[in-house]
Amino acid sequence: MFKLLKDATVYSPEYLGKKDILFCFDKVALIEDNINPTAFKGVDIVNCDGKIVFPGFIDLHVHITGGGGEGGFTTRTEEAKAADILKYGITTVVGVLGADGVTRNMPNLYAKARQLELEGLSTYIYTGSYQVPVITLTGSVQNDMVFVDKVIGVGEICLADSRAFEPSFDEISRIAAQTRNGAIISGKAGLVHFHLGLGESAMEYMFRLSNETFIPKQHILPTHVNRTKGLFNRALEYLKQGGNIDLTAGFIPSDSDPECVATYDALRTIQDSNLDFSGITISSDAYGSVPTFDENGNVVSSETVSCKILFDEVRTAIKYRGIPVETAIGIITKNAAQRLKIDDKKGTLQVGKDADCVICDSGLNIVNVIAKGKMY
Repeated sequence: MFKLLKDATVYSPEYLGKKDILFCFDKVALIEDNINPTAFKGVDIVNCDGKIVFPGFIDLHVHITGGGGEGGFTTRTEEAKAADILKYGITTVVGVLGADGVTRNMPNLYAKARQLELEGLSTYIYTGSYQVPVITLTGSVQNDMVFVDKVIGVGEICLADSRAFEPSFDEISRIAAQTRNGAIISGKAGLVHFHLGLGESAMEYMFRLSNETFIPKQHILPTHVNRTKGLFNRALEYLKQGGNIDLTAGFIPSDSDPECVATYDALRTIQDSNLDFSGITISSDAYGSVPTFDENGNVVSSETVSCKILFDEVRTAIKYRGIPVETAIGIITKNAAQRLKIDDKKGTLQVGKDADCVICDSGLNIVNVIAKGKMY
């Protein structure tokens, strides 16, 4: 029933200093300088002296049903496993379909989210896939938003990519409007989550949605914006205008891909430019495929990544790029929760919120993870 973290150095993600945290079942019951364990019957005490405690991490782009298939059936990737996500500090995920919305579909995605929830994670999903028109569970984006509990938005809609369905701006704006209306009725975030390919023209859709429609920027979230330097620079312009952007972990510059921008370098650029970090999130794109195409659009290789890269790159930003702990951790906790409109229960360590946290040693290595009050 009760779990007491004693003598922890706590980041909420704001620095709180040395605190005790009491969990009651799956909620935060108390956060105080000193909590007497004898006041509670059957309390499980966790010694956190010398340890750092963060809120549970939120990954808002995970291919929980697996991804891939661009190179045929042998390039399909495996489904996610809850234990493999939890051990990397991630307590909340948003499931997404990608290029393959055929052999993987919305009923499959919903069922997988239910499975992961029963195995300890908190889960949400986007309705749709790369495809336009959007294929939904109930027949419309708006109905999915209103009647399907786990649906918090639409995505990932593919733009400026060889796998895109070449949607017109009118189609894109109509999807955004349907999502916005569904959000108003349901009280959900109503995100339109855009996959941006190599073409820098992809960001122009974001500017046009902002300038030519009445849809608030809070509903628009482009991802993979650090895929190229040119795309990232346009994304920074969008950020300056009050838009939100999602960086993708795993883009590491190399001889074969010199144009991408690593998340930790992107964060340093944002900090040096004195831009607002509240518009930034980072996601892993885990369990999806990372295909390499030749000049004719044929897949020559395909890889995948795990959720591990999310905190790996945030840790690098803190330790080697001078990003403050509160800022870096806030991106994958508080910011993500606000973007998903679940900040009433996720994203910060506060009394009454969900008992999700990550316990690290002084070197920022994960020691334990607590999700909904259960330790892993």
